[in-house]
Amino acid sequence: MNLTDPIADMLARLRNAALARHERTEMPSSKVRVSIAHLLKEEGYIDDVRESEGPKKTLTIVLRYGRDRHSAIDGARRVSRAGRRIYVRHDQIPRVRNGYGIAVLSTSSGIMSDRKARKLGIGGELLCEVW
Repeated sequence: MNLTDPIADMLARLRNAALARHERTEMPSSKVRVSIAHLLKEEGYIDDVRESEGPKKTLTIVLRYGRDRHSAIDGARRVSRAGRRIYVRHDQIPRVRNGYGIAVLSTSSGIMSDRKARKLGIGGELLCEVW
């Protein structure tokens, strides 16, 4: 299956799994998806990230829920798309939901959250927002 925008596909799968209250979701693996998944794990939006070995690598993401079975991910939005790339300087990185969400950036130092990019003083491509 050839995907035009694998990051948007990943966000849609996460949103749909969270709304359906699934324990985990699976998707084809790639370096960018794995990096974003590990970032979401560091920020506390998901519980675990696993990558299966074999001819077709699969990325399995275990979702995080609260006591009342409310998902840690309320929403996710793709910002920079194939048709319109969005680049920001470190002083122009948006605050997602007044700091309650995160923006994921692709920088020269790798994929990182908005807080870390501001702290290091580097900008990059604004991939997506998660809250």
